Amino acid sequence: MSPAAGGSGRADGDDAAGDARTVEVGGESPYAVHVGPGVLSRLAAHAEPGRRVLVVHQQGREDFAREAAELLAAQGAAPELAVVPDAEAAKRVEVLAGLWARLGQSGFTRSDLVVGIGGGATTDLAGFVAASWLRGVQVVQVPTSLLAVVDAAVGGKTGINTAEGKNLVGAFHPPVEVLCDPAWLQTQPRADYVSGLAEVIKCGFIADPAILDLIEAAPERAVDPSLDPALALELITRAVRVKAEVVAADLTESSLREILNYGHTFGHAIEQVEHFTWRHGDAVAVGMVYVAELAHRAGVTDADLVERHRRVLGAVGLPTAYRPGRWEELRTAMGRDKKTRGSTLRFVVLEGLARPTRLVAPSEEDLEAAYAALSG
Repeated sequence: MSPAAGGSGRADGDDAAGDARTVEVGGESPYAVHVGPGVLSRLAAHAEPGRRVLVVHQQGREDFAREAAELLAAQGAAPELAVVPDAEAAKRVEVLAGLWARLGQSGFTRSDLVVGIGGGATTDLAGFVAASWLRGVQVVQVPTSLLAVVDAAVGGKTGINTAEGKNLVGAFHPPVEVLCDPAWLQTQPRADYVSGLAEVIKCGFIADPAILDLIEAAPERAVDPSLDPALALELITRAVRVKAEVVAADLTESSLREILNYGHTFGHAIEQVEHFTWRHGDAVAVGMVYVAELAHRAGVTDADLVERHRRVLGAVGLPTAYRPGRWEELRTAMGRDKKTRGSTLRFVVLEGLARPTRLVAPSEEDLEAAYAALSG
């Protein structure tokens, strides 16, 4: 299940924005991810006289939204700003319906554009709005959090939540471009940035061990992008490249793309049991430790690799344990996971570092024992 070395995602070095790096995402609908200073200026290329643009932005990102609107308006486009709630509260059906109403009232057509500005929940929502309106309009994603740029905004997965689970309603709808200035990430609360590192570390375990080496060499610098912007840019670029190579080969998660869900089955269960009060990356961090313990009990992963999960995640302050007494709720939630087939649970596990595979139908004994290892 490993992505091929030197696949369709590649860093092309500096681009026209100065020190920005570009990763090309191949496949049927290719696009570029630009990471670096000044990249928001590229948004002007998507404007034209009379083009309607709905700028969906997270609360607290009004400055970026206004700057985007000014760039678009300067080229003759007609931008509208639509603020949405912070975090997972944005991904409610009621919020989605409100945006649909805005599009209908403004007469948005298939030639118009949606722009998503904010964290992962906002880009998920904006992407689904674009995917569902008139069966698909273009979307440009402008992630302003680490989690969003390395995960949610890249790859074309969009979705909203229901009472029954996270991202159970969604569509695959690649953006036409992704723009992220790492300076924006310095405005994130430290805990949110660290949470985003879980997805970066995941990419290290499943495909690019150099990510783990960089973090282990300087964890105190990895958690603060203002201390070492070059390290932050390198980690972001490597994580985006991993995701780009995988989604270019498997947009609709029919096989290879499942590896990007490493740690997510148990992580999503935590989010649901905790009513989405946990940060996504924190839940995924615990989920990676859980699945490493599960794979060890199934004879797939060795003890040293399990311990490295705890060591790397713990070094940057991510959680590696979960409270006892919630097994039945967690088990029920895992049964709703998108990788489940019928009543059969499927997990992405590691045969070794950067060697992902599937574990299908692990025993109930092993499932519960792995939980006990987290909560003992």
